[in-house]
Amino acid sequence: MNASAGDQSVPEKSVPEDVAAPPAVHVAFDCQPLRSLGRLDIPIDASPRFRQKLERIQAAISSHGARNTYYLTNAVCRFQLTSDPAIGMVEFTVEGTVLTDESDTRTVGSDLSINLERETCDWLTQPAVEWLVVSAKRAVEVEFDRYIAAGDLSRAVARLEQEQQHVDEAGGFLGMNL
Repeated sequence: MNASAGDQSVPEKSVPEDVAAPPAVHVAFDCQPLRSLGRLDIPIDASPRFRQKLERIQAAISSHGARNTYYLTNAVCRFQLTSDPAIGMVEFTVEGTVLTDESDTRTVGSDLSINLERETCDWLTQPAVEWLVVSAKRAVEVEFDRYIAAGDLSRAVARLEQEQQHVDEAGGFLGMNL
């Protein structure tokens, strides 16, 4: 709507003011410090899915070592390209290794498997997906730095070290978890 200088009409807003847009980027993950893992023997009766996960973790330790190395699982990176949650969403699943500096204060790299999970963009092209995969990698690394800054990493490491100490004190057994 064009309004002339003498026109007192107010243009209509397309979105009510009380409707909040979803965040542009959402990242969530579970984190396993690799140094906290004792043995990674694969149980004989392990399900194929669990076996594959343990094999990926073993490969991560083999490739990157266990020091200053963290394995992310159940991770998602979601981009919201419009202010409508039903249109313009691109979501990736993420799994893999994040590497930190010697003092565990910042991310220095990652080795992540990033896969398009779902999208609501009828205009999405393959080059755009490839660019978003790179963006998802960077978004996960930035979020991991936020995770470190919030103290979540140190709390997770302390909790796992305490659990390992209980297991060691119990002679390798901890209740029904064996």
